Amino acid sequence: MNLIEGMNQELVRCRELLQAYKEIGQPGVFGSTMLQQTIDKAEASLGNDNIVEMIVCLKELQSCS
Repeated sequence: MNLIEGMNQELVRCRELLQAYKEIGQPGVFGSTMLQQTIDKAEASLGNDNIVEMIVCLKELQSCS
């Protein structure tokens, strides 16, 4: 698996996780907000072709639970 594939795989997983946080309602607001920021940052790194930022974002996505 390469960096782009790993990012895409983690983005899919984190988007599913984001939906779960949103379904919780009010108690999940903080988690969903933080997760959305992480997803946005990762998507931006992909759009900018910034390899160093992609590596950092991949680690951040992998740590989301």
